[in-house]
Amino acid sequence: MEPVVILDRLLQISLLVQQDLAAAFDGTPLTTTRVHCLWELNRSEPTTQAALASALEVTPRSVTSLVDALESTGYVERRPHPTDRRAVLVALTEFGRMTMATMAREREQLAADLVGDLDGQRLEQLADDLSRIAERLDLLMAAAADGAGT
Repeated sequence: MEPVVILDRLLQISLLVQQDLAAAFDGTPLTTTRVHCLWELNRSEPTTQAALASALEVTPRSVTSLVDALESTGYVERRPHPTDRRAVLVALTEFGRMTMATMAREREQLAADLVGDLDGQRLEQLADDLSRIAERLDLLMAAAADGAGT
């Protein structure tokens, strides 16, 4: 099989996942970027906006806009930092936690639907292959960024 066929299949999967996400967020104020922020908060809340910006690899200004949008729609809240008067913590609201619990269940179900019929050995091989591809892509992107900066 030609490597380009594999790339085409990966691109197809990427597009289908993006379409599925867009359909899931239709009618809500959520976007892929906002959901990424919610997942990060779900993993490490409460956290400062600076730490959140670092985790999301965005500027502090961008994270402020993200948090503003998520706060205005009820997904997150800002709280005073208990030890640093200059810092503010960002945390999920009860609505945000419920939303993330629903998303986690749906994510688990989609994973089971996609690869649940693979035996353990095939599943491990697929995971290894996808990890290798992701690592290579990361290296290629880093090399291209380094080349663009010189």
